[in-house]
Formats: sequence, structure tokens, C-alpha cells
Amino acid sequence: MIRKFIGKVLRRPGKRVIHAKHYGIRRDQLHSGALKVCDRLQAAGYEAYIVGGAVRDLLLGKDPKDFDVATSATPEQVRHIFHRSRIIGRRFRIVHVPFYDRAGEEIIEVTTFRGSAESPTDASGRIIRDNVYGTISEDADRRDFTVNALYYDPNSEEIIDFHHGIEDLEKQQLVMIGDPVKRYHEDPVRMLRAARLSAKLDLAIAPDTKNPIREHAVLLENIPTARLFDEMMKLLLSGKAWLCVQTLRELSLHKPLFPLLDKLLSKPDTAKFLQKALENTDQRLAEDKPVSAGFLFAALLWHEVEQNWHKRIAAGEVKTPALIEAMNEVESKVCKRLAIPNRYGAAMKEIWAMQPRFEQRVGLRPFRLFEQPRFRAAYDFLLLRAECGLVEQELADWWTKFQLSESTERMEMIELAAKNGLAGDVPAKRRKRSRHRKPASAKQSEV
Repeated sequence: MIRKFIGKVLRRPGKRVIHAKHYGIRRDQLHSGALKVCDRLQAAGYEAYIVGGAVRDLLLGKDPKDFDVATSATPEQVRHIFHRSRIIGRRFRIVHVPFYDRAGEEIIEVTTFRGSAESPTDASGRIIRDNVYGTISEDADRRDFTVNALYYDPNSEEIIDFHHGIEDLEKQQLVMIGDPVKRYHEDPVRMLRAARLSAKLDLAIAPDTKNPIREHAVLLENIPTARLFDEMMKLLLSGKAWLCVQTLRELSLHKPLFPLLDKLLSKPDTAKFLQKALENTDQRLAEDKPVSAGFLFAALLWHEVEQNWHKRIAAGEVKTPALIEAMNEVESKVCKRLAIPNRYGAAMKEIWAMQPRFEQRVGLRPFRLFEQPRFRAAYDFLLLRAECGLVEQELADWWTKFQLSESTERMEMIELAAKNGLAGDVPAKRRKRSRHRKPASAKQSEV
């Protein structure tokens, strides 16, 4: 008890100013747009700091993805200084300041210091509007974790730490500011952030921060589905997706968010499939390659679709219509918790719909499938299934060879497939006719 009391006394919040050079942080490491925002706000007489994740990542020796600015200026005052900026949000108003370079548009997100006054909440204690402004110390109190309550002044090159955030980074621990239970009620998404940051940054969640999560995971049911989708995307694109998913399950956060996870991880083959898909995503992100959200959700939900599909076939339904119905049913079920945007949902369903078409290796069907815009994503999905033993490796190898072959060799492969009865679900009469048709589009189909 005495040790715990002494620990709390020593952990009392208080302003600490540390020169950034002690941690190897220099002004020229920051995004030029973020520097311009801070410089212009300070020149106009306002306080302005690089804040949160960017400072945390620089201290960890990582390259920040985003640079956010916190300021004493109100959104309207920021808007007046940056004429191309726009104010967004209702729950908490922020300003997006755009900058343009050869890579395209970059957005610097500018927030006004939040105040300590009570914000309006709903019946569960969730904050529904948070537009009360205050001082930098009050703003630090309102942030979620100590490692995110760090402010860097690019002009003085000093870091301001109100809640022992640097100390917690050195101890590799994630600590909630304030009473964790109260903070989770104010915004249940903080529990998802704890899981993501813990996995992404290799930080252990402090016991007082971690212990209430299982009991309060149900609070996520009160969060809008679109916001849950955004948080799910951050988890999947964190660069540590597989570890994030495991952490979600460990903390029981998947139940209100993605209850299918238990079923996925209960079988070795489907668990291996999911792990491989997420690790491939992490690898692509590490190599700065594009990642398809549609592909990710196709992998996450395929097991459920496939089970539903096979049940329908066993009940006497026709193979292709049965797959369409299974896809629609699973998508409808998942969208009750995650509002998957149409553009991602369409890509996901196209990848699923093409899987049985890979079995159709006669006539012109391979060429037609090869011409589909999402062929490459569907083919990668097929390779993943084969690698995990969910489909015959011979099928994946056939399509790999088909892509690399010249037109004549492709026709020979198709003729051999027809002789071996590898027609998939193509009706027999149509198969017989297709053998005698000339491959008019064969050359056109080559990529």
C-alpha cells in the first residue's frame, strides 16, 4: 500500500520541459506543412505545437505518418489564417489545412486546446460533443494516453510533457491519463486504441489501464458503425495487423466488433489463412506498396461465406446463385457492426465471386476471367487459399502458368484441361460447344 501511494505521488502530473536534442529530434525531421502551420500560428500570436503520435514516434525512432498540430487558436481563427482550410466535425471541431506537392495533397490536422469543463454526454457517459476550449495543460489532461500527451515546439525545439509520457515510453508501457473506467465511458473507442497502440508500438498495457477493458467492452455497441469501421481500418493498416487481431481477442474487444473472430481462430487452417493474409498486408505496408481494403475484408469474412455457401449447395441450391446469396447474407450481418463502404464491399464481393470461376478452365472462360479488372486481387486470394490448404495447389499453379504463357501454350493448357474434365461448374452442353469455338479473343486477352 505504501509503495503504491508513493508511486502515485511521484506520478503526479506536472509540466516538464525537455530539449528535443537530447532525444535526437530535429526540426528538419518534421513535415514542412506542419512547420508552416506552427510558424504562421505563432507569428499571429497563438500557441502552436506538433502533438501526439508524431512526437511519440519521433521519440521511438520511427517515421511519423501524420503530423497533427494543437493550438490556442479557435477553429474560426485558424480558418482565418489559412484561407484554403476547412472546419470539419461536430463531436469535436477540427481544421484541415491542405498542402500540395508532387505527391499530391497533404492534410495537416489542427485542433484547438480542449478545456476541462464537463462536456455533454449520453446515458452511458459517452461524450457526444467536445467543443469546450482551454489551455495546453487542460488539453493534456483530456488526451487518452500519457505517450500521446507530448507537445513539441519546433521553434524552441522543446518537448513539453505533462503526464510522464517520455518516462512511460522508456518503460515501454501504455498508461491511461485519469481514471480508465471514466475515460472508457467517455469514449469506448479508447479501448480499441489501447489494443492497437500496444501491438503497433510494442508497449505493455499498464494493469490499471488494461484490467477494466474486458468488463467494459460492451460499451462499443454504443459507437456508430462508421466510426468502428474507421478504427478497424487503423488496426488492419497498423503494420502489425495480426498482432492487433490477437490483442483484440485477448481483451475480448472482438465480441462487439468482430464476433466471427473466435470461429476463424478455432480451426488451424482458417487461422493460418487469416494470419497469412494479415502478415502479407503488413509486409506490403513495410515495403510501401498499396493495400486493398476490399482484399482484407474478403480474407476476414471468406470462412463465413464459404461455410454458408456449402450449406446452401448441400441443401440443393445451384452453385453460383448459392454463392451470391451467401455473400449477401454475410455482408448484411457484418454491416450491422461495421459500416463497410460500398467501394470496399464491391471489391470484396468481386474477389469472392471469382473464386469458383478459377475452376472453369475450358473454352474462352479463362480468357474472360483474365480480362476482369480485379483478376489480380482474386488470383492473389486464390494463391493464399492454396498456400493454406483451402484449395488444391494444382489449381493455383495452373493459373500462374497460364498468365506467364504465350497464346498458343494457353490454348494447349485449355485443351488439356477439357480432356481431363477440369470444367468446374460449366454445363456439359456449353462445354462441348466451347471446344469447337475459335478463341477469337485469345490475343485480346493477353495482358
